[in-house]
Amino acid sequence: MKCVADRIDILKEMINVGVGRSADVLNTMLGSHVRLRVPCLKVLSPEELEAELRKSGNERLSCVNLPFKGNISGVAELVFPAESASKFIIALTSKETDIIDMDSISAGTLSEVGNIVLNAVMGTISNLLGFKLRYSVPSYTEGDYNSLLPVHPSIPDTTVVVVQTRFAVEKLEVEGSIVVFFEVGSFDKLFEALETTTEDKKR
Repeated sequence: MKCVADRIDILKEMINVGVGRSADVLNTMLGSHVRLRVPCLKVLSPEELEAELRKSGNERLSCVNLPFKGNISGVAELVFPAESASKFIIALTSKETDIIDMDSISAGTLSEVGNIVLNAVMGTISNLLGFKLRYSVPSYTEGDYNSLLPVHPSIPDTTVVVVQTRFAVEKLEVEGSIVVFFEVGSFDKLFEALETTTEDKKR
């Protein structure tokens, strides 16, 4: 178990590096002081993920999806409760938005934020582990859990990494989640690469 915990810790370190890099880009692009923190990382099944996202009591979610393929394949997502997404957009753009119906500008802003964060996180992981990844164009969707995530097959071999993320903008704190769905076999490849990294650190 210690070995597994060590690999999870290294993965969290890598994600923290990626999140830090994305914060620097967001600060420059948006002209706002954006701080990001990663307090928690969990490895779950799709069923456990649904229970995790429902804990907040928010039925409506806003989500940016970034599919990736290469040495490992899957979909990375940045997920916010819709109300948190709306507050986040207001803080970034100083523009009032309707919680239920975000307009194209607001959706575009959140998509750009998601693109930056997810590319930085997945790029950091791939660079540090020597993986080659190709990314599809990110997409933005709103809805409940079932309408957002039906494209991910809920099968026993699907592994989900959930990273709780806290965005702070001008005294406002918004919580979202970085969720990475790994296709069958991809998480095993990731864990094998993390094991090698763990052994290298011990030498």
